[in-house]
Amino acid sequence: MSDAGVFFTGFPGFLGSALLERVLARGDGPVACLVQPQYLETAKQRAEEIIDEIDDVDDTAVRLYEGDITEPDLGLDDERSLESVREVCHLAAVYDLGVDRDLATAVNVRGTEHVLDFADDRDVDRFHYVSTCYVSGRFDGVFTEDHLREGQTFNNHYEETKYLAEVAVQDRMEAGLPATIYRPAVVVGDSRTGETDKYDGVYYLLRLLLAQPQWFSVAVAFPGSSDAELNVVPRDYVVEAIAHLSTRGDTVGGVYQLCDPAPLPVPRLIDGIAEAAGYRTVTLPTTKPLARSVSSWLPSFLPLEPATFDYLDHPTRYANPKTRRALEGSGIEAPPFESYVDRLLTYVLEHPAVGDQPMV
Repeated sequence: MSDAGVFFTGFPGFLGSALLERVLARGDGPVACLVQPQYLETAKQRAEEIIDEIDDVDDTAVRLYEGDITEPDLGLDDERSLESVREVCHLAAVYDLGVDRDLATAVNVRGTEHVLDFADDRDVDRFHYVSTCYVSGRFDGVFTEDHLREGQTFNNHYEETKYLAEVAVQDRMEAGLPATIYRPAVVVGDSRTGETDKYDGVYYLLRLLLAQPQWFSVAVAFPGSSDAELNVVPRDYVVEAIAHLSTRGDTVGGVYQLCDPAPLPVPRLIDGIAEAAGYRTVTLPTTKPLARSVSSWLPSFLPLEPATFDYLDHPTRYANPKTRRALEGSGIEAPPFESYVDRLLTYVLEHPAVGDQPMV
C-alpha cells in the first residue's frame, strides 16, 4: 500500500511537472501521479529528472499510476492503494483553443467530476484545482475572483468546459469540500529561460511574425482590438503563486486569479513582440470573418489557430484583488510581458521542433 499523501493529475504536463518539483522540494512527498499509459515513459523520465534536482529525495518520492480521469474510478486497477491520499492537485485538462466539444467535455468536465469523486471518497483535507481566468468567456467588463456564473457566452469549447468544470468544483466547495481554485491567465514559458513545451496561444502570434520577412511583416487588427487586453503570465509566476497559496490554511475556500494586473492592450503586445524580434511590422485593419477566411488559404507551414482571433478583440479585463492581497509580502508577482518576451522569442528560435498539440 502506498503511503503517498498527495495525489496529482496533469503530470508530466508543463505546469504539473513544475508544481510537482515544488511540492517535493518542500518535503511533502511521496506523491502519487495519475498518468495516461501513452505518457508513462515520458513521466518516468521526467520524474527521474525532478528527483535528481532535489536533495534528500529518494527514487520512491514519485509513484506513477496508470489511469485516465475520463474513466470512472480514474481507470485505476486498485483504488485501495491510494487510500492514504490526503491532498489532491488537479491540473489535468485539454489546454487547446480548438478542441472539439466531445473531447473537451469528457476531459475537462467529466474528468473533473471523477477527480472530485475520488477526493470525496477519501474525505481529503485539501483539494487544489487549476482553472483558468477564461471561465469568464466573453464577459463584457472587469472579471474578478468573485465572478463565475454571469450568463456569459464563450469563445470556444475549451472555455465553456473549463467553466462547467469550475462550477462543479464550486458546487462541491459549497457542500463542504475544502478546496482552493487557481485561475491562471494565458500561460507562456518561463520568464527566466523561455522554456515551454507547447507553442499555442500567444505563440501563434509570435511564430506567425517569425514566419514573415524581418523587413516587412503584417499583423491584423479588428474593430475593438485597440481596447482589448491579452492577459499573459509566465509559468514560473503561476507555479510560485500556487505553491505559496496552497500551503496556507486561510486560502481554503478561496478563488485566486493569477493574472497580470497591468496587461498590455493587444496592439502594444504585438508591437512588443515585433520590437523584441527586430521586425518591422505593419498592422492592417480588417474584420474577424475576413481574417478567418484568409487564414484558411494560408500555407500549411504558417502556424495559425483561427480560434486565436477571438482574443484580439476579447472584451473581458481581469482583476485579482484577493490574489494580490494574499501574495502581499511574498515577493511573488507577475512580471511585465516586455521584461521577458525576448526570452520567449529566443527559446522559439532555438527549439523549432516544439509543437502545438495538447496532451490528450
